[in-house]
Amino acid sequence: MTLPAAALALALCLAACGGGGPDVDQAGPDPVLPAQTEALLPAMNIATPAPWNGALPTVPEGFEITPLATGLQIPRQMLVLPNGDILVAEGMGGHAPALRPKDLIAGYIKGKGKSDAKSGDRVSLLRDADGDGRAEMVSEFITGLDAPYGLAYVGGAVYVANQDNLMRFPYTPGQTRITAPGEIVTKLPSRINHHWTKAMTASADGSRLYVGIGSNSNVGERGMEVEEDRAVIWEIDPATGMHRQMVSGIRNPTALAINPADGALWAVVNERDELGAQLVPDYLTRIRDGAFYGWPYSYWGQHVDPRVRPQQPELVQTAVVPDYSLGSHHAPLGLAFMDGGAWGPRFAGGVFVGEHGSWNRQDLAGYKVSWIPFAGMSPGGDPVDLVTGFIDEDGHARGRPVGVTWDAQRGALLIADDVSNTVWRVTRSGGPAPAAQTARASGPAPTGG
Repeated sequence: MTLPAAALALALCLAACGGGGPDVDQAGPDPVLPAQTEALLPAMNIATPAPWNGALPTVPEGFEITPLATGLQIPRQMLVLPNGDILVAEGMGGHAPALRPKDLIAGYIKGKGKSDAKSGDRVSLLRDADGDGRAEMVSEFITGLDAPYGLAYVGGAVYVANQDNLMRFPYTPGQTRITAPGEIVTKLPSRINHHWTKAMTASADGSRLYVGIGSNSNVGERGMEVEEDRAVIWEIDPATGMHRQMVSGIRNPTALAINPADGALWAVVNERDELGAQLVPDYLTRIRDGAFYGWPYSYWGQHVDPRVRPQQPELVQTAVVPDYSLGSHHAPLGLAFMDGGAWGPRFAGGVFVGEHGSWNRQDLAGYKVSWIPFAGMSPGGDPVDLVTGFIDEDGHARGRPVGVTWDAQRGALLIADDVSNTVWRVTRSGGPAPAAQTARASGPAPTGG
């Protein structure tokens, strides 16, 4: 064994000895926050890929799940167009160099949990005209993109958030491929791109686009000068490309969505690593204009992160407490509001969250789609494990949820899975007949991503 290989083996052994951490209750508005722990190497584990072999994810009694499309190239986020066609952003970005030896080790661990499919760098279109839960058409809708992630439809155009810019493409209802080059609405911060995903959604009236821009580090270890315009959400005028910073200190906002009940913007956020298996909780929160969410100086309000130098105590005093903890290292990457009563009173109001699963703990957390019920305009109950079974009996990942999208036209939940490269479709058994796509060509325009 070579010296580098021996060093890596020792490092992985040390990381594996990190344990799963305390068993604490972290779901909800008031999570338990244990003492911070630091080690030479943090606890690391990830579920390596395995095939489904004919199995399906697990859904509650009274629901069914089907693979809407397979064989994709790293599906990430989705969008339902007015005529019922579904767009899927496919790709993988990021080009941040490793900064510390532990970054190399963490990168190796993370890589073991990924699909070996080539990055699509495209948006595909899925068409299920007969509503049977399987797309009979899969078309390369837009190609030649650079790690596309966020999607939105506003004013007759499709907007795509690449890892380095926001683009607009003209769209004709029913179109299955766009060959026009598109135009850049605005550049997006892409220096280093430690967190490359650019989540996006549109305001309820379509007058503004919101784009999430993650940090360039875990907790500022690359220097704060490279964090300019990072860990923020931009509000963008789609007509002019003019933008403003809406919130800051929000480490990695990976999915954005508008609550149809009141038009409020919400986000799921991946928090920092390496403070312990049960720190720091990832979260779901309403976005308050002008708010500072703590990163990198503090978490969950005024809980100070001692690793950051220099400290900013005055800024920490202004840090907003998020609305709802999802648990530490669940890695939420998807967010969608239920819109309508297609699934009955139990699911009358709330959000679906796609939990990709993280690497910074020994026990596997996430790897599921959760349902968070709302009471009024805020989360109001315990999370429900809605779609599970992504981890097989041997601890391998048959899939990992990324984006989730509610298809109100068909009463279906769509789930992008970037390990099996599948889009899954969940419906209520014996529900209403699916809407005909041809009758929806001039229907109301969706505005989310």
